[in-house]
Amino acid sequence: MARARNSRRLAVTAVVLTAALLGTSCLEPDATAGQPDASLGGCPLFPKDNYWHANVRAMPLHPKSKQWVTALGRSNPVHPDFGSGTWQGRPIGFPYVVVDGSQPKVPVNFWYAAESDPGPYPLPFDAPIEGGQDADGDRHTIVVDSSTCTAYELYAARRGATPASAWSAGSGAKWDLRSNAMRPEGWTSADAAGLPMLPGLVRYDEVERGDIDHAIRFTVGVHARTHIWPARHLDDAGTNPDHPPMGAWFRLKAGYDISWLPPQAKVVAQAMKDHGIIVADAGASWFLSGAPDPRWNNSDLLQLRRITGDAFEAIDARGLMKDPNSGATNYVPAKR
Repeated sequence: MARARNSRRLAVTAVVLTAALLGTSCLEPDATAGQPDASLGGCPLFPKDNYWHANVRAMPLHPKSKQWVTALGRSNPVHPDFGSGTWQGRPIGFPYVVVDGSQPKVPVNFWYAAESDPGPYPLPFDAPIEGGQDADGDRHTIVVDSSTCTAYELYAARRGATPASAWSAGSGAKWDLRSNAMRPEGWTSADAAGLPMLPGLVRYDEVERGDIDHAIRFTVGVHARTHIWPARHLDDAGTNPDHPPMGAWFRLKAGYDISWLPPQAKVVAQAMKDHGIIVADAGASWFLSGAPDPRWNNSDLLQLRRITGDAFEAIDARGLMKDPNSGATNYVPAKR
């Protein structure tokens, strides 16, 4: 079942987005920030041989690499869709929260119940929603239960009237963070591509550590009406078969010089070389997803906008795939 996406990023101009990243109001610190490794609440973000962690530096080019890059815009800039502070009172990025086993679970009523994992979900009443409680757009919500190492992700989430009330959402997915299990073929998730969101987010703690050990989720302004592994679902708004499908995988070219980038931006760029970026949803092209954090240096991150689509190439990820219904890969650690 396909669904229409109401991405707020489609309606925002580059000028406004740049202003957003230059906002100065601070958020409360992320409860998960400052962790010494890539885990959250002691939980891995999927096994080490999962596709999110794969090294794609040596993967062959996809036969449609040139067409896909051209479709997304060779002169269009990369845009970090995350940062510190707020713009018009709204946090910049995709927030998440970690809870433990004491968090009460609440029912969730889904628009797309047939492709959603049923509730209840451990949703705090004040669980952060993308853009804030009164936001328009995709309104993603991400919660990690550290007692079971399960991530709960919602699209178009709206909380109930009281802490015990049912929430409503467009769709929802539960992810065992210790497993390579995928969505059933053809199922959506909180993303149009049927992928988990959390492992593809750029987080401050990993940038501070100096290494992002995973691919980065990103959005595209045009796409085909199909999907390829590791995606499980398509967005039916696509029209041109020469546009990239959901699940298309790109990398920053190995020869692209990133030495000029400031520290935070350089870590992100290195990850785009080592692990690449995966098409996860419709929105605006070359928009990288990350979590808000008051410690981001927005001026630093904005230097990523000097990288344009022409610096990327699409890879053929079929050589990584062990089984079309598994997230496990023929994993090779990154070498620089």
